[in-house]
Amino acid sequence: MKTDWEIVKKPVVTEKGNILQERYRQYAFEVDRFANKHEIKRAIERLFGVTVLSIRVLNVRGKKRRMGMRQRKEGMTSSWKKAMVTLGPDQKIDLLGEGA
Repeated sequence: MKTDWEIVKKPVVTEKGNILQERYRQYAFEVDRFANKHEIKRAIERLFGVTVLSIRVLNVRGKKRRMGMRQRKEGMTSSWKKAMVTLGPDQKIDLLGEGA
């Protein structure tokens, strides 16, 4: 059995994500690749004390990267799973720890 922090690894903070937070109460998280929607919902509700209305999950494929002198070596970044979480009305997650 995985802990909540093993299921929900970290928030994904981007400019687009900030707009979604302000307008639609949607938050993006990097989650465990093998977690399902039910596990993710339960973990977020326990960790942050909020009510989750819906979850969308997508697999983000790794990208090709070239590195080294004259870009000789090729590799791939890791693939990962992202969860877009919509919260109930008047609910919010403080990702930056500003509220106190």
